[in-house]
Amino acid sequence: MIKLKKMKGVLSMEQITYSTVGDYQMPNLTVDKEIPLGKYAMMKKKYLKEQQPEILFSLRVRNQLNSYLMETEKKANEMMEMLMKELLTKNPAPNKEIHQMEWVQHMNNLQKTAEEIILKEIIYN
Repeated sequence: MIKLKKMKGVLSMEQITYSTVGDYQMPNLTVDKEIPLGKYAMMKKKYLKEQQPEILFSLRVRNQLNSYLMETEKKANEMMEMLMKELLTKNPAPNKEIHQMEWVQHMNNLQKTAEEIILKEIIYN
């Protein structure tokens, strides 16, 4: 049994147990089934892999990666809905029946604005 010290920026691991297989000590790790990830969960996983591999490793070892990514996806989608409602209240869209292209452009701009906020506050944080 190994106890690892807490390191800055790393989610703590309390212990890892090992089993003897022949002459080797193999860690007793389990892996969740792969689940389909949404857009924001994939972005968060990529960010962790490239910028914070120690946190990704810690989540994998503790078998919490999938639940963490699903929670991130849920938060991001909820935030997107809330932000879109707020932005539409502050910046009403033009009449869709009369000005279709302006409406599409306006909605795309609002969506990009909301997505930038989500990326800054949830994905790259």
